[in-house]
Amino acid sequence: MEITFISDTHGLHDRIKLNPGTVLVHAGDITEYGTEEEGVEFLGWFSKQPFTYKIFIGGNHDLFLEALTLRKMKQLILANIIYLQNNGTELEGIKFWGSPVTPYFLGMAFNARAGKEIRKVWSKIPLDTDILITHGPPKGILDGGLGCEDLLLQIERVKPKIHCFGHVHGQSGSTIVNGTKYINAAVVNTRDQIRNPDYKIVGLYLSVNYNPA
Repeated sequence: MEITFISDTHGLHDRIKLNPGTVLVHAGDITEYGTEEEGVEFLGWFSKQPFTYKIFIGGNHDLFLEALTLRKMKQLILANIIYLQNNGTELEGIKFWGSPVTPYFLGMAFNARAGKEIRKVWSKIPLDTDILITHGPPKGILDGGLGCEDLLLQIERVKPKIHCFGHVHGQSGSTIVNGTKYINAAVVNTRDQIRNPDYKIVGLYLSVNYNPA
């Protein structure tokens, strides 16, 4: 199974060209201003990408997602898209779990206070999760000093094969720590510009082959 990870497109998704694959994962901040109009435009683009499965979560910019009723969510999110909000899905034997939550910052979307409030969210991550998708990073890993310590502690318990996130634009890349592959998949730079609009520079997105065995 080939899985492509992207994050933090902030309304610039139409500048990205992706190679076909099995699963496309977007780790949040699909919009810049958090409007429904931006979200609908993104979802139309996302649904047309050449992947068998398409998964996304929200991010702290995606205010319209936080405000969606279940009825509205069913209207907006197209049938060939999987939206995760503190829940999971299983695809071809691989278990994904996703959350848009980040530590509190300016009262943006999906914020939670450090400590008991955010630990309540992370405690929901199943112990058999293969691929974890969160908008924000864990503390000390591709986080620019902005990561969540409570998330790191839960990851150390769950031990997913892959943890994908974004949020911290200047720290994109990947690393392996204690057997988990961490991917900061943000595709914008610190000025909120797509890094390589000509699609030629390696690193626009990270793609990995993953076999659960």
